[in-house]
Amino acid sequence: MAVKIRLMRMGMKKAPYYRVVVADSHSPRDGRFIENIGIYHPHNDPSRIEINTDKARDWLAKGAQPTEAVAKLLAISGIEEMAQRKQAAKELGAKRAAHRAKLGAKRPKKG
Repeated sequence: MAVKIRLMRMGMKKAPYYRVVVADSHSPRDGRFIENIGIYHPHNDPSRIEINTDKARDWLAKGAQPTEAVAKLLAISGIEEMAQRKQAAKELGAKRAAHRAKLGAKRPKKG
C-alpha cells in the first residue's frame, strides 16, 4: 500500500481550508484517510499552519511520501528533513541545468 501525506479540502465554496492527512494513494482526495496530522488555513492573514510534527516525522520514517504542497508546509512548520530534501532537490536541479547548458553549447547546429 502506497501511503501519501496530502491535503484534504474542507470548507465552503470559494473559502477552502485543508486538513493535512495520511492516506492511501488510491483513495479519493476528500475521501478515506488513515490519520489526520494537521490543518492549513490559507485565507487567514497570515496563513495558519498547524501540523503535529511528531506524527509527521513518524509517517515520513515509515515511508509516507508527501505531495509538493505538503512538503512546503512541512518545511515551513520546522521539520528539518523536509527543508534538507527541498535544498537537495534545488541543488540537483541547478546541477542538471548547468549540465544541459554545457551539453547544448557542445552540440553542432543542424542546418
